[in-house]
Amino acid sequence: MARPQRTVQRDGSLRGRALHSGAEVEVRVRPAPPDTGVVFVRTDLPGAPRVPADVAHVVPTDHRTLLRGDGGATVETVEHLLACCTGLRLDNLVVELSGPELPGMDGSAKPFADLLDGLGAADQASPRRTLRLDAPTDLSFDDGAKWTTAAPRAGGLRVSYTYAAPAHVQTASFVLDPGTFRDAIAPARTFVHEAHVEAARAAGQGRGATEDNTVVLLPDGGTRRPLRFPDECARHKLLDLLGDLFLLGADVEADLRAHRTGHRQNAALVERLRAVGVPVDARPAALDHLQIRRILPHRYPMLLVDRVLEIEGFQRAVGLKNVTLNEPWFVGHYPEQPIMPGVLLVEAMAQLGGLLLLRKLELTGRLPVLLSIDRVKFRRAVLPGDQVRLEAETVRLASGRGRVQGRALVQGQLAAEARLNFALTQEPRA
Repeated sequence: MARPQRTVQRDGSLRGRALHSGAEVEVRVRPAPPDTGVVFVRTDLPGAPRVPADVAHVVPTDHRTLLRGDGGATVETVEHLLACCTGLRLDNLVVELSGPELPGMDGSAKPFADLLDGLGAADQASPRRTLRLDAPTDLSFDDGAKWTTAAPRAGGLRVSYTYAAPAHVQTASFVLDPGTFRDAIAPARTFVHEAHVEAARAAGQGRGATEDNTVVLLPDGGTRRPLRFPDECARHKLLDLLGDLFLLGADVEADLRAHRTGHRQNAALVERLRAVGVPVDARPAALDHLQIRRILPHRYPMLLVDRVLEIEGFQRAVGLKNVTLNEPWFVGHYPEQPIMPGVLLVEAMAQLGGLLLLRKLELTGRLPVLLSIDRVKFRRAVLPGDQVRLEAETVRLASGRGRVQGRALVQGQLAAEARLNFALTQEPRA
């Protein structure tokens, strides 16, 4: 059974130097309503722009997790705080920052965990979304040198990480719970190889790093200062993985294993889990093609949603589009090597998003009309015989605007994604 969502009971703050920029930064944590997630607020910028902690906002980087909001504002090195949210089971927070990067503190997540523990936790009325796996899934990177696997597990999360570098090979594995996180994972500090220190400084990284907050690994397998754990490097990489895992927006019941991965690979794992994960204790509402036709005004050949598999409230919907060689656009779109037009993948996502908004608006006399499309990306071709899994998630729904994140997947691989913005117009009357 899904646990209740949680937030903190009161405000709290801490201050410290950012690991990469070296700037002094203040962080203030505030309670947030259910279904908010973690939202970072740049109080140092005009209008205090907000940056959601979601994988859709990740900017790929190797040495830290960087998020970019819709208005272009960025927040970086968020992984230690987000790891605390995963480990301590805190789901909804507003995090105000006086700069673009969270402070490094002692190089671990322990100061953030201590802060959050001191603020107290409060259960909320809404359940936490939880995903499970029906089958194993794996990802391989750099010709197999780096990889992740995710296997089904009955209840809870087990995480394992192997760090392998010359003279430093470590493995850490834990069944995650708040006590284990506080004692065995949160105190593990960030690290650097001695040979990489000067190159990092030359690249403008690690300006706030010192031997007090960063473990320096020596070529002979030793360290400049004592470790907190014999496998501290593996534990810290596992800590980073837990921080990136919060970007999934759900708890996950799985056995996760990672080998030599970093933040880029962690984000890819989160994308895969979002694609293949099955909601636990969800009450799906399936719609067949007749029910869809009663809701959407589209008809052949422009009705692109064949079936709706799941509807979670007004927040999320999952649908299917079966692509056949008889589709009319294949006659003229690369007829010798048929490929589904990308604009029709976007249209299919928009139809599912419109259907999701229509369920919320059905008693208001308003209709969602596609207004604009942002952040469109095409990842792979969709061919005859493919079954496209469509996903739509409500990002925002205000009086005159609706915003939906759309995704299209084939065999668990992302084919296309887009941020779809709708105008909520008055329904015409006879």
